[in-house]
Amino acid sequence: MSTGLTGIVVVGSINADLVVTLERHPQPGETVSGRSLTVLPGGKGANQAVGAALLGGDVTMVGAVGSDDYADTALSTLRSAGVDLRSVRTVPGSTGIAVVEVSDDGENTIVVLPGANAEVTPAQVDATTETIAGAAVVVVQGELPAGTTTAAMRLASGRVILNLAPVILLDRDALLRADPLVVNEHEGALVLAQLGGPEATDHHGVVEALRKCGLASVVMTLGGAGALVSDGGPIAMVPAPRVDVVDTTGAGDAFVGALAARLAAGAALEDAVRFAVQVGSYAVQQPGAQPSYPGLDDELPALPEE
Repeated sequence: MSTGLTGIVVVGSINADLVVTLERHPQPGETVSGRSLTVLPGGKGANQAVGAALLGGDVTMVGAVGSDDYADTALSTLRSAGVDLRSVRTVPGSTGIAVVEVSDDGENTIVVLPGANAEVTPAQVDATTETIAGAAVVVVQGELPAGTTTAAMRLASGRVILNLAPVILLDRDALLRADPLVVNEHEGALVLAQLGGPEATDHHGVVEALRKCGLASVVMTLGGAGALVSDGGPIAMVPAPRVDVVDTTGAGDAFVGALAARLAAGAALEDAVRFAVQVGSYAVQQPGAQPSYPGLDDELPALPEE
């Protein structure tokens, strides 16, 4: 039965990524030589919006950029992917910046300067009430002020994907609107503590404990191992394809974007997670975040036979 809700709204961060490649990450107090510096569009919200749009999603972005030269870079792929940017404001000051170090083994470290993202207010979200309330899927993360994220979740009539990364303090009622909560293993443990849930000794235990706290569904990403998913039945493990990793930057966002696209199209959660695992595995084989994301015509790596 149709709900009348359509499309995807992403309320989230928009950044310019300053990506430095290097042989290995420095130890504390150590200086190492980098190989290259590239400026690319990024931000968890923007990444997820681009990822969903490239896979056929009808996506609206709610966010902000600064009045600086980085704004055009930050918005470039959103524009080319066809994301609706009418709810993106330009505010005085700097666009959000992420300084990303990528080593030869594909692992990264990231330092984020919020910039304009800190100026995305509940009032801006309220101004998009009709759009958010009419969306089949609303996607939020942890890179905007907590009050803004909470406001967006409360306006949603459709499914809310809460990718609580980084983990910020949200009130219990807001957390429990997530369907699903998407976290990695470290974030999952932090959210469990925030909800006052029981201690868990392994990944399955954390997912089970989060569900017992009242969450409708939970997805835990496990990097190259795949993802766990629980929405009522037994916890399912979706193993990831074996691929040659070039750069993990933004792979989790590619996963969330793919998840949003499939859920908005009416897929069951486990089926959407299986697709998202394939998309995340595709993304790590190319450098950068948004430039590494697949479109509908790209061939995705096959999941291992179970």
